[in-house]
Amino acid sequence: MHIGFLTPEYPHPKISHSGGLGSSLQNLVLSLQAQGVTISVFVYGQKEDTEFEENDIHFYCIKQKTYKIGGFYCYRKYINKRLNNCIQHTNIDVLEVPDWTGITAFMNFSVPVVMRFHGSDTYFCHLEKRPQKFKNRFFEQQAVNNANAFIAPTTFAGNVSKELFHIKNKAIKTIHYGLNLEHFSNENPEQFEAFTILYLGTLIRKKGVLELPAIFEKVKQKYPKATLLLVGGDSADIKTGSTSTWALLQQKIQEKKLFGIEYLGKMPYSEVKNHIKNAHVCIFPSYAETLGMVTIESMALQKAVVNTNIGWAQEIIDHGKDGLLAHPADHDAFANAINKIFEDDLLREKLQKNARLKVEERFDIQKKAIENIKFYKEILASQNHD
Repeated sequence: MHIGFLTPEYPHPKISHSGGLGSSLQNLVLSLQAQGVTISVFVYGQKEDTEFEENDIHFYCIKQKTYKIGGFYCYRKYINKRLNNCIQHTNIDVLEVPDWTGITAFMNFSVPVVMRFHGSDTYFCHLEKRPQKFKNRFFEQQAVNNANAFIAPTTFAGNVSKELFHIKNKAIKTIHYGLNLEHFSNENPEQFEAFTILYLGTLIRKKGVLELPAIFEKVKQKYPKATLLLVGGDSADIKTGSTSTWALLQQKIQEKKLFGIEYLGKMPYSEVKNHIKNAHVCIFPSYAETLGMVTIESMALQKAVVNTNIGWAQEIIDHGKDGLLAHPADHDAFANAINKIFEDDLLREKLQKNARLKVEERFDIQKKAIENIKFYKEILASQNHD
């Protein structure tokens, strides 16, 4: 079987950008390849048109082009032409595409198209209750209409997307993202910096970071020694127009006269893992995710986690068994969950142990690869039957 992946990002020195989507895709690509699947990766929005092969994976970089008029349409047609040429000459069986920005709107392919719901603009606008640009909604709807089937990282994300895009009579399969568990080991989960809270992720409103000062203030009332570390890139804020969410956070921190909060910025993932291991508690107060890979990664490293209690998170964590859940806007509940882990070593140890077991059971990338292959084969069979 030969699978093609269209993506805006992938972790590689020759590719200009990569984030969470790229990392989860790389995990999948490498595990599929280990199962004997041939892989081609098409990365659009790049500086130049290039091809290269590495470890038997063929990469096609597609240059970002500008047009005097109708650029959104013309660039899609350019990508479409490049893809069709490769599909024809390399015998790709299935093409997997992302939902974000509806990149495959107006594209036509001779092979089945599977769309993975990494998180569309339509999905995030819905969860955040903010208006969406007509153009974004239009392109994403067109791309959804063109897809033959869908993969969702959580049933929640799949059901919400199904409703928003009015999907009928097309398969939507829930397949969680996965981790290569060999890369996530913590030999000494009992060793950490006491009362250290770690937030890991982009500093952006939708991830609930603006709730952190109020939550941390309540934790400090009971545990004055507590510290809060923030790791991740800064971002602009849509609601206020601020160019820095960290600047907004600093205002709140100063208003509350809080001490013990430190922003460490972005860093190599080897350093991120060390911060996860050193943390007493990892927290993820997000309002909008499809799954939340950093939560899974923290659980794999046997960390006690306090996560949001919205939809998708309930598919990751069984509250009280392998993590704790609380709504980010309920500052008392979120702070109390952190405090419970601080004060109850038996609870913390149980959460740490069960978190790792949960990841081994549900988020092992080798198991996910087999699930993906099975679904691709089902789609191929149904298309051939039609």
